[in-house]
Amino acid sequence: MPTNMQRLLTEISQHHFPNPPATPAQVAAFEARVGWTLDEDLRAFYLHCDGAALFKPWPDTNFWILPLAQVRRGRVAIQGRDEDANGPPDWYALVDLQDTDFVLVDVAQRTGPYPMRDGYHGTFPDPGHTKIIAPSFGTFLEKALASGDDFFWLD
Repeated sequence: MPTNMQRLLTEISQHHFPNPPATPAQVAAFEARVGWTLDEDLRAFYLHCDGAALFKPWPDTNFWILPLAQVRRGRVAIQGRDEDANGPPDWYALVDLQDTDFVLVDVAQRTGPYPMRDGYHGTFPDPGHTKIIAPSFGTFLEKALASGDDFFWLD
């Protein structure tokens, strides 16, 4: 595991609200369910904690990194339908920002690191507004932890 990711995971354990770790069997079941494999950062995160609330405990958190069992296509999480008209099939809701807004992991390339996208429900799935906000989950996590509980990608 990269040193930076280990530092971020230590910070989550010490200052935030992590869930217990996912087991390797849970990770394998998740990958079989969604049809893509976790990249190095996501695998390290989920084997460390199967989801986490940052800054405040759930349900009061602005950043709720979903447990594997709750990760689903962004179009289902935001629009309620698993149809192509409701968004790309390769964008998955990974971080619940409350109020039907999410940070999405874009797994279209099928190999990591996967970019992270802004999943604002008001403009989803318009690609002009569903912009990449971090090139990887590790970068997203680093920026989120440094944000002081603000959505760092918003002006």
